Amino acid sequence: MRLDGIHHVTCITGNAPGNVSFYAGTLGLRMVKKTVNQDDPTVYHLFYADELGSPGADITFFEYPGARRGRAGDGMVHTLSWRVASEAALDFWERRLSDFGVASSRADGRLVFADPEGLRLELVVRETADAPLVASHPEIPSELALQGFDGVRAFASAPERSSVVLESVLGFVSVGGADWEARGDSRGGFFGYDQPPAERAIGGAGTVHHIAFSSQTAEHEAWWQTVGAAGLHPSPVIDRFWFKSIYFREPSGVLFELATLGPGFSADEDIEHLGEKLILPPSFEHMRERVEPKLTPLPDPRAGWAR
Repeated sequence: MRLDGIHHVTCITGNAPGNVSFYAGTLGLRMVKKTVNQDDPTVYHLFYADELGSPGADITFFEYPGARRGRAGDGMVHTLSWRVASEAALDFWERRLSDFGVASSRADGRLVFADPEGLRLELVVRETADAPLVASHPEIPSELALQGFDGVRAFASAPERSSVVLESVLGFVSVGGADWEARGDSRGGFFGYDQPPAERAIGGAGTVHHIAFSSQTAEHEAWWQTVGAAGLHPSPVIDRFWFKSIYFREPSGVLFELATLGPGFSADEDIEHLGEKLILPPSFEHMRERVEPKLTPLPDPRAGWAR
């Protein structure tokens, strides 16, 4: 069994309107699902990805309105990397971010910046055979657009504690130092560790809640057994409707999820209309009248676009 790279990364925001403006506007991703946190349905769960809502391109956010800004520390993901196709793409993004008042720094084929709540992001030029996962945006040429996740970096004071789990249990391949690649049949993604800052970690807006890796649906139960046999105390397999999930913490403390590659976000919405309105999984639909009034009103970020 092999995990097909990154499925999604879930983060926290305290400002859903600003979050939509940045990720669907500035970065040009597509909002592919506007729903609720299934573990706390009084708050949003917003999903942004490529045009089809593909695993590997999907960054998601729980909104806790007014949440204080957090700080990444030991046992937390601190940087998310997207692929772009060329140095010309980095030129484009350096200009575009500047036009939107976003400071960035560039070196060695990378452009580093932060979202409005301080989440560290980077774009990296990467040659790969993986399919580019691109969203459509009228201001962003497709050849310059974000192409899906390249990887994430986390803080760990003793990353060697995680190496056996990453390699022997999850099948990651070491690429040197404290860096690994998860690669399956369709795509791959990188995961690496850096030494943590002295300050303790604080969860909150602008921090990563968990990272999910992609599993084949037919292998999901076997993954649950494998993770359990390794003593990692996985959650039960949880049906999230658009995918099934298993959660556990790896030895350095980062919360991992294994998420199936299907059925996907078009299971309950036409692909042409993803993300336009609040969608609740069938088992949550009876809560709509109680839940919807508590959520921050959000417009369709593509309203007014020429179809």
